[in-house]
Amino acid sequence: LTIVAAGTSLPELATSVVAAVRRQTDIAIGNIVGSNLFNLLGILGTAAVVKPLTTDGLVLLDLAAMAVFAAVLLPLARTGYALQRWEGAILFAGYAAWVAVRLAG
Repeated sequence: LTIVAAGTSLPELATSVVAAVRRQTDIAIGNIVGSNLFNLLGILGTAAVVKPLTTDGLVLLDLAAMAVFAAVLLPLARTGYALQRWEGAILFAGYAAWVAVRLAG
């Protein structure tokens, strides 16, 4: 499932990287936020309307990790309202740690 998630996110990654390189940060951030909001609210909501969803308790770990990373992102983004390379490295390391935990479990 983690591999599928990474694969379906590659178009957003490519779009955001190209936008960042071109200094179109609003497009880069808007693409990420919009894509995630649609996936969480639109797709998950539609799927639940079609058929109620059940899951195991591990989803709570994912939700907690997402909340922690979102909380970490806010102060990073407030450092001059710019996300520096070292801050991006912290975020990527957090994602890599989350993937490692999920694959180990």
